[in-house]
Amino acid sequence: MTDHDVARLRRDFPILERRVNDRPLVYLDSAASAQAPRQVLEAVDRYRRRHHANVHRGAHTLSAEATEMYEGARARVARFLRAGDPRGVVFTRNATEAINLVAHAYGRHRLREGDEIVVTVAEHHANLVPWHLLAAERGAIVRGVPLGSDSRVDHDALVAAIGERTKIVATYHVSNVLGNLQPLRAVADAAHAVGALFVVDGAQAAPHVPIDVAALGADAYAFSGHKVGGPTGIGALWMRPEVLETLPPFLGGGEMIRRVEVDRSSYADIPMRFEAGTPAIGEAIGLAAALDYLDDVGVEAIWDHDRALARHALARLAELDGVTTYGPEGPDRGGIVPFNVDGVHPHDVASFLDAEGIAVRAGHHCAQPLMHALGVDATARASFWLYTTEAEIDAFVDAVARSRAFFAPLRTAL
Repeated sequence: MTDHDVARLRRDFPILERRVNDRPLVYLDSAASAQAPRQVLEAVDRYRRRHHANVHRGAHTLSAEATEMYEGARARVARFLRAGDPRGVVFTRNATEAINLVAHAYGRHRLREGDEIVVTVAEHHANLVPWHLLAAERGAIVRGVPLGSDSRVDHDALVAAIGERTKIVATYHVSNVLGNLQPLRAVADAAHAVGALFVVDGAQAAPHVPIDVAALGADAYAFSGHKVGGPTGIGALWMRPEVLETLPPFLGGGEMIRRVEVDRSSYADIPMRFEAGTPAIGEAIGLAAALDYLDDVGVEAIWDHDRALARHALARLAELDGVTTYGPEGPDRGGIVPFNVDGVHPHDVASFLDAEGIAVRAGHHCAQPLMHALGVDATARASFWLYTTEAEIDAFVDAVARSRAFFAPLRTAL
């Protein structure tokens, strides 16, 4: 995207007009939550003002309109994932709940003692903790694959870890710390060769790269609305319908039933079987609007923009003494840059930057095993999206340099 393109897109994001600490907001925390364009805000507001009603249940006009919009959002998610049949799309609160759904509905009924779940050291906790809970309940084993020397997951080791006892392979599409796009087809093929389910955490990929679940070989793919410029409280699980329709419910209540008697129930067809109670209707409509926006911009263009910004940020940070960056080099590196200033806690760096109106993340980024693999307890993290400019990167790097100078006397005193 050109500077003109980015300037035009920025006008769609009202929050970018804010000032923070009397400075123009520089928002570099999109990997945590991306900002929403006005098209999403208006879509949700329009639903609330004109169409709000419960879905699937009413014979009146508003209910019919709300149902059409909600189910239209489901079909929109299926198109975004190149998934075909929208029956494979289940709305959840977020990617975390989507992965928990797979662990509960699939894992609890398929795994036996001694079975194995293969993950990597670079997973978000949302793609580790559900498998830990499942393994503890079923007596299964979670096998972790390490990083290679190039700060990428060792793919030879990942494929080699998949064996006859493997029942689930779960990994990320784009890392929320390393920023890299992971090639997945060979992993999918290795999983399928032993009859294992291949689960992909797509939370960081969905805002940045084109997704084709069939081409990836995914059996299940999870992502969150708030990462793609949509509302919080909405996400989606896509699962191959022929697998999903064999699974028992995840939650019980209204909507997910076929028939209820005092002592027994039978359950609805997919995807309703997995959407108990009143769903997040307005949020699903907002998610659909966000996906429309992404496709209008062009996800390929966003990925190119992210990579260009990452190259620029890494090059500029490399000019600074006492600043360490993490993650691989190469064309698969997107707009996520973790870094540390020598001798300064990441939270202190983030607070210094916030005083200058620059928003970054600090901590372990829900990836403690990866932090340990990188030899740190925490990092600061700058993350970019379609509205980020090169000038904002320069302002960020200049502020990092000032933070190092600011904390230097304190480091000397210690």
